[in-house]
Amino acid sequence: MAKILYFSILVDKFGRASEEVALPGSVTDVRTLLAWLRTRGEGWEKALREDAVKVTLNRQFAEADSAVNDKMEIAIVPARLG
Repeated sequence: MAKILYFSILVDKFGRASEEVALPGSVTDVRTLLAWLRTRGEGWEKALREDAVKVTLNRQFAEADSAVNDKMEIAIVPARLG
């Protein structure tokens, strides 16, 4: 299971600081991860636009095409604070 951590205002928006999830087979990179999370609803859609967040994989900043898997720690932080 992948561990996803949320930071800053995302904690308030989503009502959680972290979660463990089994990623579906369609989630292969950061871009598809964010797209999958955005399917959770309107609040998720707006908060997780690619230009609104930065993602780390195992504590290293990642690009949209960086591969993801169920064994990773994934952190999502707002691109701009405030």
